[in-house]
Amino acid sequence: MKVEDVQLSMDDLEMIQVIGKGSGGVVQLVQHKWVGTFYALKGIQMNIQEAVRKQIVQELKINQATQSPHIVSCHQSFYHNGVIYLVLEYMDRGSLADIIKQVKTILEPYLAVLCKQVLEGLLYLHHERHVIHRDIKPSNLLVNHKGEVKITDFGVSAVLASSIGQRDTFVGTYNYMAPERISGSSYDYKSDVWSLGLVILECAIGRFPYTPSEGEGWLSFYELLEAIVDQPPPGAPADQFSPEFCSFISAWYAKHYSPKLHTKLAHLLHSCLFSCLVNLNEPLALFVCPCW
Repeated sequence: MKVEDVQLSMDDLEMIQVIGKGSGGVVQLVQHKWVGTFYALKGIQMNIQEAVRKQIVQELKINQATQSPHIVSCHQSFYHNGVIYLVLEYMDRGSLADIIKQVKTILEPYLAVLCKQVLEGLLYLHHERHVIHRDIKPSNLLVNHKGEVKITDFGVSAVLASSIGQRDTFVGTYNYMAPERISGSSYDYKSDVWSLGLVILECAIGRFPYTPSEGEGWLSFYELLEAIVDQPPPGAPADQFSPEFCSFISAWYAKHYSPKLHTKLAHLLHSCLFSCLVNLNEPLALFVCPCW
């Protein structure tokens, strides 16, 4: 019998340290007192507005129903002193945001391995769970010592019913939002793909892909949002990256693909970038380093 088969409580867990803050709650590293297994314990206060409460219930449903090697597992949940706790898989190398801070840029072979894993995670969410994540960003992509990259934090996700093709609500991190979301238009699964494209390009060039024309910083946050809506999508500099990578980034934002569900993800997963680089079997595990 596995530990996860027995209902856990706070008495079973030893608190070690705070390792992050997710949507709606603090995340702590904990260890099972009797078995020694490490978990990430996310606590969410329940003395909140009804709208936020519904968001948390949604998070619980999605996490506990999700079974994918590219999604952070939710082993259990329990209630304690007015707080809902999620017992999550512990990703011991932190987030992609942590890694970017350390290494500044990620080389193409490693980036290809990373990107393929996240694309497969999105394909699972969109196809199997009918979920738009809506907050794809570096801090929501976690890494472990085996070089596995997994999507986390469904606090702002929403189940997309099969009869509904788009979402009109406005949640998520603004910097990585697709233009149609920033402008208040309806959006669908492709908004997650746009966000991941910005993340991948940021990992490659070492900075957020949108830069002000004067190079002295954005005058305001709203100026940045206007640039995302009005400017052409950013590309990879041809003098710094392989033709395969440049073509891959260009294809990311192309508008000629079929609007049918998952077509773009499947197209990207068959990119020559992966045939050229992933087959080299570059071990992402050798690239990542401890963050804690």
